[in-house]
Amino acid sequence: WWQLPLEPVDRRGSASARRTRRFARLRYGRPVRVAIIGGGIGGCALALSLEAAGVRDVQVYEASAEFRELGVGINVLPHAARELIELGLGDQLDALAIRTGELSYHNRFGQQIWVEPRGLAAGYRWPQWSVHRGRLLGVLARAVEERLGEGCVRFGSRIDPTDLDSIDADVVVAADGIHSAMRTLVAPEEGPPLWNGVTMWRGVSEMPGFLGGRRMVMAGRLWERVVAYPIVDLDDGRQLVNWIAEKRTDDGRPMPRQDWTAEADLDEPLSVFADYRFDWLDVPAMLSAATSVLRYPMADRDPLPNWRHGRMTLLGDAAHPMYPVGSNGASQAIIDARVLARELVLQPSVDAALDAYEAQRLPATAAVVLSNRKAGPERCMEIIAERAPNGFNHLHQVIGRDELEEIVTAYRRTAGFDPAVLNERPSLGVRPPS
Repeated sequence: WWQLPLEPVDRRGSASARRTRRFARLRYGRPVRVAIIGGGIGGCALALSLEAAGVRDVQVYEASAEFRELGVGINVLPHAARELIELGLGDQLDALAIRTGELSYHNRFGQQIWVEPRGLAAGYRWPQWSVHRGRLLGVLARAVEERLGEGCVRFGSRIDPTDLDSIDADVVVAADGIHSAMRTLVAPEEGPPLWNGVTMWRGVSEMPGFLGGRRMVMAGRLWERVVAYPIVDLDDGRQLVNWIAEKRTDDGRPMPRQDWTAEADLDEPLSVFADYRFDWLDVPAMLSAATSVLRYPMADRDPLPNWRHGRMTLLGDAAHPMYPVGSNGASQAIIDARVLARELVLQPSVDAALDAYEAQRLPATAAVVLSNRKAGPERCMEIIAERAPNGFNHLHQVIGRDELEEIVTAYRRTAGFDPAVLNERPSLGVRPPS
């Protein structure tokens, strides 16, 4: 399935091939030159998408001294898995990730509210992967250096807005995260990210599998919940399980200091979730099995009216940071990358390409940001907590299946991964003309 071809290109004279040649020859007399600020998941996905479309004059500016496989777990939803597979990374990712087969929501007593198939089991043509964020970035980063050459990444290069005029490129793409320096060119008065008062504790634990070993689970209620899913099968039959524990600890704003490697005392999440002991998962035992616990504030930014500043545009968290609801942050960055690369090849000018990219991606991602603020599909847990705070004997007496179905399926439509739509839409990839 990872060898599914792109839509065929008529190399003798298809419309897309003619546009590609016209763009390169008439607009510049040479291929477009692209500078990417930030070598994270979105930046690497863009570099690979450009290379696949025949754009090889790509320079990635990465602030760190090297690519480091840091972080915890992440989900790659089918609409993003499709793009990575079309970039030729399916085999590698399938070997190091777990194909998520199910997702279920539970109340704070562990009672199941909803369960649904995911990935291939849900009728998609592509899987959903649960994977260590660092290992995913490692696959992308190695592919960038293999396909574009080691010199395409300039490590130790922190680019400020004042450096923009010195960058020798036709297009500058800021993929420098939620604290993007380049975003200040678009929104100079914006200020820091917006904290909603929720603290997230994250870790990975070696432990026995639960509920079949291919399920992602969420238990609790809005802003007091635990999320857990396996990301690696270990040799001894156990699994490496990624977990997130969330609790509203403040009213939010001002934004606390954010350090992606800040460690916390295990007692912090344990004090909140000490009684989350279910017959299918002992949450305190899972938390206690982690070798380290990281702490983050849950934050996002308001959607912007535009992403462009001249020849510069935003991508990923620099453009649309969102709450980690619905497993959509990295997936949306990958979609950004594919759309931008496509438009840079097919449109007759850089201005037209950046405008087309923004017209497609800005309203789509703004809708996800706003939906995530309302808890997205996880809103069903809050509804149950309000209607049945002490648990339930029969779920259907608390909420009907139709109401549940609409909550979870509406988010798929908003986020762009409704299976019927995704399976039928044309590829976002474009092949270079011969």
